[in-house]
Amino acid sequence: MGPGGMEIFLLLIAALVIFGPQKLPELGRSLGKAIREFRSAGSQIQDEITKVTDEVDPDKKIKPPKST
Repeated sequence: MGPGGMEIFLLLIAALVIFGPQKLPELGRSLGKAIREFRSAGSQIQDEITKVTDEVDPDKKIKPPKST
């Protein structure tokens, strides 16, 4: 379960009170940059795993498990 609309609203109000309106844009940019870097690292790891599995089984005889 993810946070609902009310929880997000309360978190935004708390952040506004704690950090003030001048710091919020800077914090948002920092958070966005961190998320982009995290996704990029995840993609690099996934690419590396794919590369290694292709080296081990180039004919793809091993079938990946079905996602549920």
